[in-house]
Amino acid sequence: MPSVPAITLNNGVEIPQLGFGTFQIPPEDTRETTLAALETGYRHIDTAQMYGNEREVGQAVRESGLDRADVFVTSKLNNDAHAYDDALQAFGRTMDQVGLDYLDLFLIHWPLPDKGDFVETWKALEEIYRSGRVKAIGVSNFQPHHLRRLLDGSTVVPAVNQIEVHPYLTQDTVRAFDAEHGIATEAWSPIAQGKVLDDPALTRIAERVGKSTAQVTLRWHLQRGDIVFPKSVTLRRIQQNFDLFDFELTEGDIGEINALNRDERTGFDPDRFNG
Repeated sequence: MPSVPAITLNNGVEIPQLGFGTFQIPPEDTRETTLAALETGYRHIDTAQMYGNEREVGQAVRESGLDRADVFVTSKLNNDAHAYDDALQAFGRTMDQVGLDYLDLFLIHWPLPDKGDFVETWKALEEIYRSGRVKAIGVSNFQPHHLRRLLDGSTVVPAVNQIEVHPYLTQDTVRAFDAEHGIATEAWSPIAQGKVLDDPALTRIAERVGKSTAQVTLRWHLQRGDIVFPKSVTLRRIQQNFDLFDFELTEGDIGEINALNRDERTGFDPDRFNG
């Protein structure tokens, strides 16, 4: 089984660069698919309060037979819990759901610029972090101007920023801001919900290296230094998405994929989305 590289976050915590995402996996399928991912070799599981499957993720981690310290578990704050006390209570509910002693990472899911104050929300996460119930805290879908405001009003720099990234939305500006401030970038929707898989450039590269276009795209993410967590409910695809460590893309390949950028989102615009 290949060893997944780890990225060291700004507080010294290590996160596996390749993980397994559970977005849109129904609760009744989550335990089985998460167990399949753990058996395949994934050691990083990403869930959220919004997904409704935290309980099943926790069940899979507990039933896997793996040491708790060997599995990195992320969840995210629901959009209706941005008030300080609401955020603290919501985290408590997450811990009850997952049935684990601690989380490895907890994120503000969306900045919600017109709904509450995410700086106050962040202060609740800082309190949770100080309590030791979570190893690292971060944000999701934050743009540089959101991050500047957060950094100006807080003491803990986010460990990660989880944003939509794929070949049609390369997010160079956000990624550069993250890197400048020691914030790791995590990529959600890494294959643009399948929209990039028939791209001629990716197809040519995939044929040359003997891999699928999905594998080439995920490898591109890894070589750019982003953390990525593809989602699937089929065992074959779960295994294929893990099979990324016996080939490398050239600098020319990376450049060609970078050039596919269209600033095209599959999800919401963080500056306009308010939950």
